[in-house]
Amino acid sequence: MTTIGILGGTGTVGRVVVDRLARYGLGELRIGGRDLDRVTAVCRATPGVAVPVRLDLYDPRELREFCTGCQVVVNCAGPSYQVLDTVARVAVAAGADYVDAAGDLAAIDALESAAPPELGERAAVFSAGLMPGLSGLLPRLLATRPLARLDSYVGGAARISELSAVDALLTRGPRFGTALAAWRNGRIVPGALAPLRDVTLPGFRGRVHAWPFLSAESARLATELNVRELRNYTVYVTDAIQRALAMAWADDGPIEYHVPAVVAAAEADIAATGPYYTLLFQAVPAPGRDTATPDGPRRLLLRTPDSYALSGVVAAIATSEVLSGRVKPGARSAAECLDAAGVFARLSADPLVTEAEIR
Repeated sequence: MTTIGILGGTGTVGRVVVDRLARYGLGELRIGGRDLDRVTAVCRATPGVAVPVRLDLYDPRELREFCTGCQVVVNCAGPSYQVLDTVARVAVAAGADYVDAAGDLAAIDALESAAPPELGERAAVFSAGLMPGLSGLLPRLLATRPLARLDSYVGGAARISELSAVDALLTRGPRFGTALAAWRNGRIVPGALAPLRDVTLPGFRGRVHAWPFLSAESARLATELNVRELRNYTVYVTDAIQRALAMAWADDGPIEYHVPAVVAAAEADIAATGPYYTLLFQAVPAPGRDTATPDGPRRLLLRTPDSYALSGVVAAIATSEVLSGRVKPGARSAAECLDAAGVFARLSADPLVTEAEIR
């Protein structure tokens, strides 16, 4: 029987991964976490075979024993920028494929810097979540023709856990992206964009603030699709989160001190609009083509009431794709190895997606 290991299976993302994989009927689930009582409760509520395992992912022996015998290990534990390649390295060495609901270029770089030889035969998929993840995958559906411009707006109001707040505070530096920058004609242009304040955008509630941030994922997407100009915005319903992050980054003290402020800022956003999250992508085709050929879609919109839960759906879909053999060996992001049309179709049918359109 196929065995799928899931770390962090008691969290918001992990519980959705467990639920979807159980519904897909892909095999036995081995669910790991530090609190065995909570893990056992998740297993009891899961249809099919689910085995609880008490696990500290920073204990090499426990992690190795957990991964041994799994065909795929799915990591939903964090903070992802502290975990990096810790789980991936052990999983691949144990002969398992790997899916990470978070992680990005920093984790891929860490794994490839001294890659285990088994990586030549095993797939390691990072960023199998919402952002990064869907934010780099779904825009590919708009690139049926060369694009002069692609605008991305991702955000809304969502609770931020303490672990996720640590990740948000650590997301700085050139490996993550450049604030206020745009991609133009094959290069990053610093200071090209200004924040959009009190604007209305399709799929977002009321007036919002859109902050330009050319993520590493967006820059890679622009390069791959040969987009002349790409603008990437993170959207907030108030400026509370931006204020909290700015104060933390201006302080030389430990980032953990600022975690409560980031968590509280997210709660303030939810109080303002209620929980929701939107991914909006708008494309402008490049001129000069045969006018008799249809341009293809110009806009893609996807909405969910829970961004973390939706990340769990994406990770579960990525896991099913890995098990099907449709993902080649090696370390790469989900946006670069999953089929965008197939993922969009499966998300459109999932109850966690309240709106999905491409036109």
